[in-house]
Amino acid sequence: MNPFEALGLGPELIRAVTDLGFEKPTPIQEETIPAVLATNDDLIALAQTGTGKTAAFGLPIQEQLDILLSEVQALILSPTRELCIQIHKDLESYSKYLPDLKQTAIYGGSDIVKQIKALKNKPQIVVGTPGRVLDLIGRKVLKVGNIKWLVLDEADEMLNMGFKDELDSILETTPKEKRTLLFSATMPDAVLKIAKKYMHEPREITSGQRNVGAENVRHQFYMVHARDRYEALKRIADINPSIYGIVFCRTRQETKDVADKLKNDGYNADALHGDLSQAQREYVMKGFRSKHLQMLVATDVAARGLDVNDLTHIINYNLPDELEIYIHRSGRTGRAGKSGISISIIHTRESNKIRNLEKITGKKFEKKLVPTGREICEKQLFNLVDRMEKTEVDEAQIGEYMDVIYKKLEWLSREDLIKRFVSVEFNRFLDYYKNASDLNVREEKERRKRPDVEIKQARSFSRFFINLGSKNKITPPKVIGLINDYTKRRDLAIGKIDIMKNFSFFEVDQQFEKDVLRGFKKATFEGIPVSVEISKPDTKQGRAEGKRERLKEKKKGKKKRR
Repeated sequence: MNPFEALGLGPELIRAVTDLGFEKPTPIQEETIPAVLATNDDLIALAQTGTGKTAAFGLPIQEQLDILLSEVQALILSPTRELCIQIHKDLESYSKYLPDLKQTAIYGGSDIVKQIKALKNKPQIVVGTPGRVLDLIGRKVLKVGNIKWLVLDEADEMLNMGFKDELDSILETTPKEKRTLLFSATMPDAVLKIAKKYMHEPREITSGQRNVGAENVRHQFYMVHARDRYEALKRIADINPSIYGIVFCRTRQETKDVADKLKNDGYNADALHGDLSQAQREYVMKGFRSKHLQMLVATDVAARGLDVNDLTHIINYNLPDELEIYIHRSGRTGRAGKSGISISIIHTRESNKIRNLEKITGKKFEKKLVPTGREICEKQLFNLVDRMEKTEVDEAQIGEYMDVIYKKLEWLSREDLIKRFVSVEFNRFLDYYKNASDLNVREEKERRKRPDVEIKQARSFSRFFINLGSKNKITPPKVIGLINDYTKRRDLAIGKIDIMKNFSFFEVDQQFEKDVLRGFKKATFEGIPVSVEISKPDTKQGRAEGKRERLKEKKKGKKKRR
């Protein structure tokens, strides 16, 4: 027996869900479907995104509809047109063996004349957004006076988006005898007020614990200065070459800005926000679903209703103002038994938000260091080699060209040939991340805990001379980048950095003295061989040495001017 049959569904619906590959009901479906079929209770169902809510309310409603009755019997409200369209598509797929069942979707941003025509065709189920539904009720085209079911899907988000007045107006128009099914990921006060005002002793179903993150999702955060947020995003994308995820921003403008920057920098990314036309949104989503786009940059509102599987990452470019929304975001990855990663890019003043999120989700958030240029280049190199190794060769397609290619490349040795093919794509990463600076920052509390590392002490630091100065466009961040890259370490403490015109000084924890000297043996900076030697520490003698070097530079400058 099909597990869905045991829930009380008829053969037509069982056949349809079998075609869709539904093997067993999700927890929310297992509890909701019998409750809707076997009782007349109103229902509050608390469930996260991606738990199968549409089937939980859609299947039992379709099972009980009077197909011979040509009027609206069920009204389903959703916060966004994307979710509205998705629910309508799902309902149509469930009812493929119920040819007389009519369903339509009505939402803003689309031709209202076509929607009016669809309503005149007398559908039994209408899925709509609050604004368009109220508009069509006001035009007396959508008649909801005899509905038997009212579904509020993503009720918390509808209220967050400011639809309270529209919901009140719609709910007051519907009959009191109807059944109201409210689905929400969270239960803020505004949702509780709606339930108390319009629902009669509702039964409550919870799928999993309230406000708990998905089990298969790892939570990570990177701490950077606000000005380095975009650079950190690029490094996160580069260290994960197979990334397929959503980047969440706070505002439409930020979404546009970040997506434009990513596209200009050569990433497969695009934006999804409220200013796009329906045709533009569908174009973007088609590219994302087909994985031609690796990253979708979106606001929370625009991303509502997106049903995309196999996401590897969710990236919070900014944490949401309401931390419960974080659960909505992170729940979009780690589905269907697969693992996923939810990443947050934060600044030092947001540490308390991370601690609050750990309490809300019951999960530990791992602090990660923004990868260095060297780490990214290594990851990209091995990714390129893996791709080349797994590439299937079609002899029929390339065979006729191989003789010419062999002749053209016969002067190259095997080693040279491999180096050149790898370098074709790899060189851009080497060029871009050469001398990249360290973006990581530590919390003030963390610095206070480690005075031996973070606070300069003359006796524990070694002072180095480097033959690069301001004339080479060297800066303290670039010096730090060189140290990190050539020592292949990021755990060493860096002290004072003094930039002169023709050379500079920097300090590094004394225990890493050999690492620095060894690392810089064959170092270069923009084609210039780099020389690093131990200098005097920053004591009176060291400062005197620095003063002498500055005087030498000053005298050289005077001679040149003469």
